[in-house]
Amino acid sequence: MTSPVTQDQKKRSGISGVLLLDKPSGLTSNAAVQKVRRLFDRAKAGHTGTLDPLASGLLPICLGEATKFSHPLLESSKTYRARLRLGWRSTTGDSEGELSAVARPDFDEVQLRRAVGDLTGDI
Repeated sequence: MTSPVTQDQKKRSGISGVLLLDKPSGLTSNAAVQKVRRLFDRAKAGHTGTLDPLASGLLPICLGEATKFSHPLLESSKTYRARLRLGWRSTTGDSEGELSAVARPDFDEVQLRRAVGDLTGDI
């Protein structure tokens, strides 16, 4: 006769590691972690840096024993990309607001690249 498996033993025997989640726009990083935590039945889970709820992108989620090693991932460099819609204004200043057309800015590609260059690297 085998002894029953305790809840603590079940948690310790589960998956440990880093899941790379392609987080969709509209989901908070915390909500993503909670869904993954429930899916894998893990008591310990955490992400390695918050993505804005409107942002989509790679969200590393540490599960189980891997949460002990999340600090280097939190401190690592990250890369961000942005998409702009020129000639439009939003009532909220982001993609969630109501859009209205405005005069298209008068600049050329060289000026645009120079302006974007100021937003590249350590900001």
